[in-house]
Amino acid sequence: MTDTRMDLQGLIEKSADADLLREMIGFAAERLMELEVASLTGAAWGVKDPARLASRNGYRDRDWATRAGMVALRIPKLRKGSYFPGFLHPRRAAEKALTAVIQEAYIQGISTRSVDDLVRALGLDGVSKSQVSRLCAEIDDRVRAFLERPLEGAYPYVWIDATYLKVRQNGRIVSVAVIIAVGVTDDGRREVLGLDIGPSEAETFWTGFLRKLVRRGLRGVELVVSDAHEGIKAAVARVLSTTWQRCRVHFMRTAQAHASKSGRRMISAFIGTAFAQEDAPAAKAQWRGVADQLRPKLPRLAMLMDDAEADVLAYMAFPARHRPKLHSTNPLERLNREIKRRTQVVGIFPNEAAITRLVGAILLEQHDEWIEHGRRYMALETDAQIPHHSHVSLARLNGPANAGEAR
Repeated sequence: MTDTRMDLQGLIEKSADADLLREMIGFAAERLMELEVASLTGAAWGVKDPARLASRNGYRDRDWATRAGMVALRIPKLRKGSYFPGFLHPRRAAEKALTAVIQEAYIQGISTRSVDDLVRALGLDGVSKSQVSRLCAEIDDRVRAFLERPLEGAYPYVWIDATYLKVRQNGRIVSVAVIIAVGVTDDGRREVLGLDIGPSEAETFWTGFLRKLVRRGLRGVELVVSDAHEGIKAAVARVLSTTWQRCRVHFMRTAQAHASKSGRRMISAFIGTAFAQEDAPAAKAQWRGVADQLRPKLPRLAMLMDDAEADVLAYMAFPARHRPKLHSTNPLERLNREIKRRTQVVGIFPNEAAITRLVGAILLEQHDEWIEHGRRYMALETDAQIPHHSHVSLARLNGPANAGEAR
């Protein structure tokens, strides 16, 4: 077995609860049941067809014990006749085949031939190759439709963060930046806006990513929050003509690096007095006072504060009730942890398409959870207090990148 593959035991060992594998098995099992039931009833679910042989009658729940853990199944019931999934007979052999092929399909990039082998192993001869191809493509289609969907309405606040994953390219293993954007709608609800993958964090990459979001309908952005990635500030100004907020948490880590280990807590508390002020003018005055007091003994830290003042304190110009969620990329931390946890199962991705498939599916899952939950993330009943900027124009969006954009 080549090093681009991972056997099942190793896959499970790398993830104690094997959530990723269970979800993949559950999704494939659900689609296979739908195909089987459609062949028995003579029509797909919800389709009115005079040739229909039988109607559905709800579902019955059943737990399926697999080597990756317990998978919850919803088995369709029929009003006339009965149905039981073919892949549950015999359990151990079928489950082994299903797990192996799902693993192979994922690691190598969904393979029609592999899933066709699965279908044959499960005795589902009634499923055609076209149905197998549709089953395989559905995963990618769902993710693609989600990531390319139109963005409707205004998104006053946008958070952007990057994580790094390893992928094989031309026989080498390289690290790529996986960029995630999340926004809050004008009614205060969170949505995943987009995903992109790039070899570096150059300004041209950020510019391209933001332009893609604008083409899909991103508008009304008043503040973009991110870490101090190379080129992102200029890209935000060029494409969105809006304010950029440097992540306060990441800035504080950088600031602490200028102090001794024993003095880091004191430095954090000292700088933190600026964040405790009630408005932007008071925060800036306190910030400058702290920098001046640090200058004699820590001149580099003072210079860092001088340069970062406008970016770290940008959020202070916004409504006080919004500030706790605007000063850093912390709203993305939980999502990033989930991505890291799931992607560790794979380790090294075979190609960028596999990254998009997995990370895109995680983002889709989180997006749906936010939508279904229904609770507002922020109270934005009125935006009268939010500073407004002139927004992106078609000329800025469609104009070719000039020489000044490249680095």
